Amino acid sequence: MSVLSAQPSVAIAQSVSTHHSVWKTSIRFTIIATLLFGVGYPLLVTGIAEIVFPHKAAGSLITKDGQIIGSQLLAQSFTTDRYFHPRPSAAGNGYDATSSGGSNMAQSNAKLVQRIQGDIDKLSAANAGKPVPIDLVTTSGSGLDPDITPDAAFYQAPRVAKARGIGGDRIRKLIEAHIARRQLGLLGEPRVNVLELNLDLDKTVQ
Repeated sequence: MSVLSAQPSVAIAQSVSTHHSVWKTSIRFTIIATLLFGVGYPLLVTGIAEIVFPHKAAGSLITKDGQIIGSQLLAQSFTTDRYFHPRPSAAGNGYDATSSGGSNMAQSNAKLVQRIQGDIDKLSAANAGKPVPIDLVTTSGSGLDPDITPDAAFYQAPRVAKARGIGGDRIRKLIEAHIARRQLGLLGEPRVNVLELNLDLDKTVQ
């Protein structure tokens, strides 16, 4: 065999070797990256969170008499006049953590307009002469917002006070104690966690 005829064979062998090398490198990189960033990093962050922020890392769960009754991060349905009510929910059949989401209805949707107007009429009848806070008649994007605005909490104070047979001042002071301010004075808006407020309400007012 001449030197000239051997050169194409050498070139093909080098090409095949390079091709195999690229595939091996790609596969190795994929496996290493998956283990490092898909397994190792999440475990590391979770472990650090459980040490530094154990309550938050566990889901910000709330217990009563040794039983888990909810989370600071998820709204629950309260319907009686003795409790403060959260925002309306379109998650599943309402406040369903497995079906988080909004109604996806446009502002022009007749069903949505009818529902909101019905809620406004109902709230206005119980608290005549005062504008209804917008968050008491609109759902959040998740349908699981655990907080309401201070205005929404104060708006419900007369109803709760009447249902429990106590003065409105005690209810308003309780609300004020549960108002969470802006983080660092800049981030977010003042808010009231409905579940925590209702639990404190049961403790302080029978």
